[in-house]
Amino acid sequence: MGLNNGADCAVDIDVVMTHDRGMSSLVELRNMKQNAYMLYMIFVYYEANMRRIATQYDTNYINMKIEIRPVWMLKKADGVAIALPALLQLLSEIRDEGSISNAARTIGLSYRHAWGLLKEFEAQFGTPLVQKVRGKGTAISPLAEKLIWADKRIAARLSPSLDSLASELERELEALITNHAPALRITASHGFAVDALIKQLAGREVSVDLKYRSSTEAVAALARSECDLAGFHLPLGEFKQAAANPYLKWLDAKQHALIHLAYRTQGLFVAKGNPKKVHAIADLARRDLRFVNRQAGSGTRALLELLLGKYGVSPGEIDGYESAELTHAAVAAYVASGMADVGFGVEAAARHFGLDFLPVARERYFFACNRNSLEQPLLAEALKVICSARFRTIVNELPGYDGRLSGSIGSLGDVA
Repeated sequence: MGLNNGADCAVDIDVVMTHDRGMSSLVELRNMKQNAYMLYMIFVYYEANMRRIATQYDTNYINMKIEIRPVWMLKKADGVAIALPALLQLLSEIRDEGSISNAARTIGLSYRHAWGLLKEFEAQFGTPLVQKVRGKGTAISPLAEKLIWADKRIAARLSPSLDSLASELERELEALITNHAPALRITASHGFAVDALIKQLAGREVSVDLKYRSSTEAVAALARSECDLAGFHLPLGEFKQAAANPYLKWLDAKQHALIHLAYRTQGLFVAKGNPKKVHAIADLARRDLRFVNRQAGSGTRALLELLLGKYGVSPGEIDGYESAELTHAAVAAYVASGMADVGFGVEAAARHFGLDFLPVARERYFFACNRNSLEQPLLAEALKVICSARFRTIVNELPGYDGRLSGSIGSLGDVA
């Protein structure tokens, strides 16, 4: 990022761990000069705090969840690091409210504090973050807009990995406690219905050991007995068999059952109003389009490859085909930030980031599991949640999702 005021600054990303009951002032970020040291201090403090609480409140330990989130740090030439979250929240509200005073009020800051925050960072960046617009109040600058979208992209890209790490740390901490509760082990392709399920299970105090992986990695983990539920997805119609083949070598018709989680729609993401006039998969070969892809091994990328083959488009013709984002949300954020013109993924991600969506394929999301485990307590509780009217309502409210068959149990014949 170019800075024109002569002050050398660097923007780093650190990881901060928080607690859903709240933790007071883990560290004073402004005084920390070494990022690695800061990260180490936060991890050690958090683990010590968890040990203390666990010793006193063993029976409530299952309610205590770890959250890991990315935090931007602006490090100045003198080594002093300043956290950006407060600034980014303020800029987002100014963009929505069109007023510094209204934005400050919304996030609980005084006008003086908000104004000082803006001026502090404008001095560091050497360029305005807000500007007055006649008849429209206060607008954010292009730099501020870029910062906001960069923050959204970082969160979208890192969230699944951080969620998996948080779940892993929870289990490690629980292992320090006598008689800690067993966990339902879920390895799954990331999706909005999966995220909704995890939240519902947490509400029922079901401990979950979550790992977000590609669909292929998920079913392979089940075959190796590394998880209880393996989440993957398959298109309906002409591509079902071809898409299923990579999974079938890991799944056994006698040993494994399939739990239907949801129907969902995959398609093309484009900017609001579709300024590039994208209409079909074949358009991806156009030279004026920049594409952002999912990672190799993901079910979404496999589906796209089948679609490209159908329409005679070579991956080499697509600008950006070798890019690799780990989630639908990360693809949508990339397009929404203007760094790509088109992406491919589920409708819910496109709508979340204010994009237009062109439906291409309908698919089913499944959990594969061992058939003889369906009546075990943790899996039975998960199935009860998936079958519930509440969960089906939540799924139905996700754009492009359909929960009418959520919880129905099938066999490999449904995919083979």
